[in-house]
Amino acid sequence: MRRAVRSALALAALLAGAPGLPARAQDQTTMSVTDSLPLQGPVRSPVLTIDLERLYAGSDFGERVAADIRAATEALAAENRQIEAELTAEEQSLTDRRPTMEPEAFRAEAEAFAERVQTIRREQDAKERALQDRLVAGRDAFFAAATPVLGRMMLDAGAAVILDRRNVFLGVGLVDITDSAIQRIDAEVGDGASEAPAPDTGSDPAPGPAAPAEQDSAPPDGAEAADD
Repeated sequence: MRRAVRSALALAALLAGAPGLPARAQDQTTMSVTDSLPLQGPVRSPVLTIDLERLYAGSDFGERVAADIRAATEALAAENRQIEAELTAEEQSLTDRRPTMEPEAFRAEAEAFAERVQTIRREQDAKERALQDRLVAGRDAFFAAATPVLGRMMLDAGAAVILDRRNVFLGVGLVDITDSAIQRIDAEVGDGASEAPAPDTGSDPAPGPAAPAEQDSAPPDGAEAADD
């Protein structure tokens, strides 16, 4: 009986240290390791982890880029609504004037209107793509400026590598430097506004916003029958 009890205890001890533990057991093990580490002073570890998405979004630089893009997007949306209203009014005016117009004159004006709608749509689509490019460029500029700062933090910690937390299966929270990296990048890099290039408005004249999706490129109703 004693031998059986000892065997059971030994087996339990072995299983407690084995991989594949239930999530609760793993959490308790991690917590005990974390609690045993010193909480004061800089982290000293050969491996550090960082949440790159939170690093960017939580930095002054990332927040400034997001605010700029949000403001530009809202301005473009307002512009689109204004042009939609103008195009709708112009189309209605053309339709109302049709009975008093010569068929050829109506056809020419209707075709010119349809062509202008397509031109506006292309130009506004280009503006939207430019906003996406600005978003990507802002993110790239942030990481270009942040990388030297992260490199110094890595050396200060005596680390050899910083891993993206998304690629880490299991780790101790104390080796995560995201919060301290945000503070240091904010202090050394700032929001990057002084380095940000002026928005590229393109060489084309700035027309009104893109025509609404439901705005068809065909001439107003009845244009096809102008020869009748």
